[in-house]
Amino acid sequence: MQSLNIFSLLGIIMLVGLVAKNAILLVDYANHLREKGYDVIDALMESGKTRLRPILMTTIAMVIGMLPLALASGAGAEWKNGMAWALIGGLTSSMLLTLVVVPVVYIIIYKISRFFTRKQSGEIAVPALG
Repeated sequence: MQSLNIFSLLGIIMLVGLVAKNAILLVDYANHLREKGYDVIDALMESGKTRLRPILMTTIAMVIGMLPLALASGAGAEWKNGMAWALIGGLTSSMLLTLVVVPVVYIIIYKISRFFTRKQSGEIAVPALG
């Protein structure tokens, strides 16, 4: 089993930035649609459809760009192979998680915030999970 070297750690830092960018793309567009009057679910569905292409394009471009580095076998290649494999694995898994986990967390936070704003205004309401 290989341990993480400095290049792998740099790859993971780069991965965190790319994953955050994808989540920001999704959430920002959902917030924009919410301001236009969309329901939470409809806004998330539309933002997922609209932002799927940029997320896919970024992920596929990065994965294809890292393949030569990951498959290299020349002198010193073993130093950088870890970074490439960390990015390839992280990007492919995070792309799917971005499109599933981020909307779910968005809905949970929305329902919690609605619960507390209703509680402060004097209404008694229990948030529905369905």
